[in-house]
Order: sequence, then C-alpha cells, then structure tokens
Amino acid sequence: MFGREPGLFGLERGRSNRDFSKEESWGKNKFNNAFPVALACYMASKGLLPVYLTLDANAQIIHEKIDVSSIFGLAPFASNLYFSFETDFTPYRTIVTGKFPRTDLVTLDKTTSNTCLRCLEVKLTALPDNSTYKFPETQYGCEIVVRPTTIVYLALGIAYKFKDSPEVILNYLDPNSVRRISTWWDVDNIIGYILDLVHDIDRLLITSLDLQEPFVLQPVWKTIGRTAKLHEDCLDIFVWSDFAFTRLFFNATRDALSRKQEIDRYGRSVIWLARMLIDFAMEGRIPHVDIIKTLSYNAQTDKAFALNGANTNLYMTCAELTSPRVKKTEIKNIIFGSGQNFLSPERRFDAALLSNPDLFN
Repeated sequence: MFGREPGLFGLERGRSNRDFSKEESWGKNKFNNAFPVALACYMASKGLLPVYLTLDANAQIIHEKIDVSSIFGLAPFASNLYFSFETDFTPYRTIVTGKFPRTDLVTLDKTTSNTCLRCLEVKLTALPDNSTYKFPETQYGCEIVVRPTTIVYLALGIAYKFKDSPEVILNYLDPNSVRRISTWWDVDNIIGYILDLVHDIDRLLITSLDLQEPFVLQPVWKTIGRTAKLHEDCLDIFVWSDFAFTRLFFNATRDALSRKQEIDRYGRSVIWLARMLIDFAMEGRIPHVDIIKTLSYNAQTDKAFALNGANTNLYMTCAELTSPRVKKTEIKNIIFGSGQNFLSPERRFDAALLSNPDLFN
C-alpha cells in the first residue's frame, strides 16, 4: 500500500503553481515561500489568528489579530483560491515603466478569470537572531532582510490606492517643494531633505489609515538559543500592513541621521519610496529600475536594508513572539508524506528540521 505523497498543508496539488509532490518544488526560495502559506492554512484550521501589525494615527505600530481569509482575500480552503508563487501582481502593470518585478505570493480567484486578490512579500525568520540570542526570551527578535523589490511593491501598493486621485499624493509630496531637490543623485543635495520626505509620507499615510492592508507575511520559527534545536513553542505568524512596514526604515532613518549626516540603506529606501510615489503622482507610472539604478549612492543594490532582532523586537514584542502558539510536534501535520527529505541542510530552517527527525515520527 502506498503512503501519502509529499506535500504541504493547504497546498495540495492543483491549488498552486507548484507541485509539492515533486522535489523541484522544495528548492532554495521555493520552500521558504511555501511553508509560511502552509503554516497560515494550518493555523486557520486550528482557529489561530496571526498577529497583525498596523499603523495608528500617532504613526506607531499597534497589534491586532487578523483572520487568514483577510490575508489571502478568500477563505484558505475555498476551492476557488489559488496560490501563485514568485509571480507578478497584474493590476500593477498599468503603473509600471520597464520590467515588471515579481513578488513572493499572489493569490487568485479562479472563478473570476483568475482575478488577483492579494500580493504578499514572504519572510520566514529565525527567532532569536545573532543579536538577541543571549537576551531573555522576552527580548528575542528576528532579523528582517528587505529586497529592493519589496520597496517597489510597497510603492506600487500605495500608489495604486490613489490611482483615481493621484493629486492626493501631491497634497503631501508637493512637487513644487520637492523641486528644491535639484539633483536627487547628489548626496550633498538630497541629504538635507530626507527627513522632510519621511514627514510628508507619514502625513499621507496617517490620513489614509483605512487603506492599509496586509503586505508582509512573516512567520517566526523559534530555536533554543542559537542552537539548531527547535523550541517546543515553535511557530507563529506576524503580518505587517504596508503602512506599518514603513516604520522599519523610517524610524531607522531618523535614528541614523541623528547620529551622522550620511545616506545609509534606510535613508536610501526612503528616497526610493518617495521618488516612486512622486513619479507616479506626476507621470502616472513608476520607473522603478531607473530609480534604483540612478539613486544607489555608491552602495550595492542587492538588498534595500536589513534590521536585526534587537530592533525588530521593539515592534513585534508580544506573548506570541515570546511563546509561539504552534508546537514543534505539529510540524508533521504541516509537512507530510516525507516531504522533509526534499529539504537542503545548507539552509538553516531546513537543517533544523532535518536535525530533528523525531518531529516526523
């Protein structure tokens, strides 16, 4: 008698553009994007609501709970819900100039000609990271590494909310005042305006709080200190709204500029976002490739920025971060059919799973 074929909970064959019964669907970035979706489906089946980080009227992050249906745009087990990994969110095509980037996950409604529902960046993060593993567990945090594409999709998402009224953006990012920035690529010229850009975008977001929506799906997996041993309280999910996500680099920019007048990766991300929104408001499209290439400020553009766990803990700290709600013994319900045998031990989460074979007994 044949056993159950390899797979992930909620991602049975035909529900996504990947077949998890095949080894090729468990490759480097594929598993890191897919496992969080399976975890979200599993949490929904158990009635567990992910933690939702949103922006409030004081430009502070607050914690709420969000049902998985609101994350995906349909009930997680609806027959018409389809998960498309590493694809583009087609509604944004009309506001992009040049090559259209892909995002980690797009959900579709199969009954309405594959209407796009949500686009999500996915970040599977280890808890604790190297900056917090020596701290008490209440101070553990996860490092978040952000790609330039994430900033592009953040800008596209905000711009698309105002596709019928781009003048609203100009009410805050006034092109007349922005023209004082004569050369955006010149460090000496732009650096004095970065905090103004932060302030202007903040005002735009605060007056539009009802428009924020899920943007980053961030599961955490907890280990015992820095070891590869999974903690008994192992897995949970945090979801960042698009507006809340700006706190990661806006606040870091404020802190950095208070210490030294230079453009770091945080400040550069602010500039990228502001310039993309201004170009959309004035021209109707975002030339993201040109913006990132031209406004590099002599730094690599392989990533936008990274924030370590000592900093992210300030935003994420809560009971669910200290004691994630999904036990390690439940992993065998999320990865099944010996799918773990397709994992690669050179990747940290994969290695943790493979070094705990008792999980799948």
